Amino acid sequence: MNLPLIQPRSEGPAPVGRAALARRVRLLVAATISYNVVEAVVAIAAGTAASSTALIGFGLDSVIEVSSAAAVAWQFAGRDPEAREKTALRIIAFSFFALAAYVTVESVRALLGHGEAGQSTVGIALAAVSLVVMPVLSYAQRRAGRELGSRTAVADSKQTLLCTYLSAVLLVGLGLNSLFGWTWTDPVAALVIAAVAVREGRAAWRGDLCCAAPHDEGRSACTDGCCTSEPEGQGR
Repeated sequence: MNLPLIQPRSEGPAPVGRAALARRVRLLVAATISYNVVEAVVAIAAGTAASSTALIGFGLDSVIEVSSAAAVAWQFAGRDPEAREKTALRIIAFSFFALAAYVTVESVRALLGHGEAGQSTVGIALAAVSLVVMPVLSYAQRRAGRELGSRTAVADSKQTLLCTYLSAVLLVGLGLNSLFGWTWTDPVAALVIAAVAVREGRAAWRGDLCCAAPHDEGRSACTDGCCTSEPEGQGR
């Protein structure tokens, strides 16, 4: 659900705190880029070997993920990250839209009988590992982004979380295909992910991503669900 963005107050965190948070965001972005580069290489290679459209698509999603993380890295490499935020958000939005377009096209092709996914033990293992790694990276990015009051970092954390969903789709699709030969399950689930990608892309384009950090406006100001994933009383 996309609700109006609550802007942080002008004073924000102390300069030293903001510098530390910015460094944390840069480190998380570097970790995300590094993992996704490895993920893309393994997925595309395994997908090509198994003639698996799902695996190749998953690898290309990792490439898109890198572009999103790189946009955040570019933003925080400047002296005034806020001045670059709008451009970075546009890049992230286009990444979501590109991902949705690709997944939709490939899903429809698979449902029409073109490019059925083959069995791949490497692909199943990769999806399982990503299903563990990606939520951790997404949570860390989101927390740091909210504490810093950066909509861009929060948007990138959603891109990373979307990769978690795709990992689950890939794992289920390859698993059912391997066990029962049900090649249709992957493209059907992937279409749902494409719809989520469109929604998140629209949110990134408008900047309606998450409220400001609770220590800026108070916990009660957060009305978009961003504050509900941690126990009561804990800050972001």
